[in-house]
Amino acid sequence: MLTLELAERFAVIALGHVRREYPNKPDHVLNGPADARTPSDLHPIFHGSYDWHSCVHSHWMLARLLRRFPELPSAPAIRALFDVQFVPAKVAAEYAYLAMPSARGFKRPYGWAWLLKLAEELTWQDDPKWARELAPLAAIFAQRYRDFLPLATYPVRVGTHFNTAFGLRMAADYAAAAQDGALSGLLLETARRWYGEDAACPAWGEPSGDDFLSSALIEAECMRRLLPAEEFGPWFDRFLPDLASGLPATLFRPATVTDRSDGKLAHLDGLNLSRAWCWRSLGLALPAGHARRAPALEAAARHLAAGLPHIAGDYMGEHWLASFATLALDDEA
Repeated sequence: MLTLELAERFAVIALGHVRREYPNKPDHVLNGPADARTPSDLHPIFHGSYDWHSCVHSHWMLARLLRRFPELPSAPAIRALFDVQFVPAKVAAEYAYLAMPSARGFKRPYGWAWLLKLAEELTWQDDPKWARELAPLAAIFAQRYRDFLPLATYPVRVGTHFNTAFGLRMAADYAAAAQDGALSGLLLETARRWYGEDAACPAWGEPSGDDFLSSALIEAECMRRLLPAEEFGPWFDRFLPDLASGLPATLFRPATVTDRSDGKLAHLDGLNLSRAWCWRSLGLALPAGHARRAPALEAAARHLAAGLPHIAGDYMGEHWLASFATLALDDEA
């Protein structure tokens, strides 16, 4: 479980890098010499944490920890950060960047999902001004989902940022909090269209060398989040029919990480943490005594034990792994 002590550890890690501008890996199209700008000039809010999307989900984590543990020793620093960062001028600059034609596909769908997840988390904070200030960015990404999903004939099933099941799953929380029934309906319709007929998933391609998501488990978690419970159960039975027997075996074995200074190989620590999140969520969705519940929760514990000791130590993992550890530990995630 997420404890005050762990929450403080994660908060200290994130506060150490959310405004750290370098090293930085921009995802930026240069249309001319004038576009050669520094990260903080391009993104006055989300220029830290090595890349834009990691900075967004580090802010999400800080907001989640602040709400879950108001007595957190780092709470004053988190509030001060949000007061400085979530202000109209900085939001307007981030919005202006996203409005450029060259940014149409910027961070699709991973960054879209995390920005909406951050916006959703801010709606539950005691201070309403942070959610209010960030609302224009949430609106632009919600609209991008509305525009893009009807055009997306096929899902993307990789274990990295382009995975579409992760994008749907996280956006669903925002749509529910915003009481946006049209967006919720579009997410559900898309999930059924992309994944509704999937059955007997072999997971033979997992893990690949730079996965931080399980394409099989995040699809299942997406469907758990979006489908009505009476529809999810039969779908899950068809999708992974042999879980009670520990199959596919690859989903039950934590990934091995050989070099945590290599950003791609370090993704595999994130895979262990994201699998722990999915396994726990899927296991808890099953009724007590169900044949798959215990294997799922045991797999969650095994993957968490493999990933949790490595959230800090090298910046290639340290700039993002605590967010996934929070997902894996927090029973409200």
